[in-house]
Amino acid sequence: MDNFYNELLYELEMEIDKLEIEADCRIQKIETVIHEIVKCLSKLKEYIQKRGFNNTEEEIRFFKHQKPVIVSKLIYYNAIYKIESKKPNETKSAKKYIHTELKKLKRFFDNNLEFYKYYRTNNTFIDDQLFVRGKYDIKLNLDTIYFETDHSFSTVADYKAAKILANDLIQVYLEDQLNNRHYKRVHRKSPLTWTASKTALTELIYALHSQGVFDRGNAEIKLIAKTFESTFNIDLGDFYHTFMELKARKINRTKFLDSLCEALIKKMDEQDER
Repeated sequence: MDNFYNELLYELEMEIDKLEIEADCRIQKIETVIHEIVKCLSKLKEYIQKRGFNNTEEEIRFFKHQKPVIVSKLIYYNAIYKIESKKPNETKSAKKYIHTELKKLKRFFDNNLEFYKYYRTNNTFIDDQLFVRGKYDIKLNLDTIYFETDHSFSTVADYKAAKILANDLIQVYLEDQLNNRHYKRVHRKSPLTWTASKTALTELIYALHSQGVFDRGNAEIKLIAKTFESTFNIDLGDFYHTFMELKARKINRTKFLDSLCEALIKKMDEQDER
């Protein structure tokens, strides 16, 4: 199960990265991304319905951690599509609109505070009620959407978990717009071009920032990101959003860094054998 899920998630993230780089029109790009996520979920659903789960623990892990990561991408991009479609062009009106959207996120948080606490602190004592199919208790304040979904591929709380992950990304996106953190593609000055994914570079940048390797640890993350953009001729776009997606991963959160270690050790071993 884990191998199939990880491979499917990796392919989806690579496809999204490619679209982020290649597509010029923001709205058109989001439409295509949504289409790719829907296809990914269809493959996942088909796999689950054919294979099932080995045990309850595997089922809980899937609906609590794995499926919400992909569904959160769908919620996020669908929300951004609506925001971009409806946002006024005039600056003052646009800011008012963004503040209104942020208030919506706050309302969801307030209305689901207990579940937020449960999920964020990784509690498990009622996982068998929240993340196992076919079990529900009306006293848990169920969302209407649960009764409208396919119960062979959903539980009472997997969508709410995805909504929490998505709202983190939406909040970053809105605050990013509010603070005018938009970096335009830089003119090519360096002979080197980054050809791996933007997600991989973002992972590397945040790792270097966490280690404090620049300016004795005093360099801001956005300055580091802009320097990498300029040096390697790449536009990272909303790298805050990308990092939030990395954080949302429950398995293999440092995939690129791990692959770097493996590649370097392999090269050292090969040279030792000569």
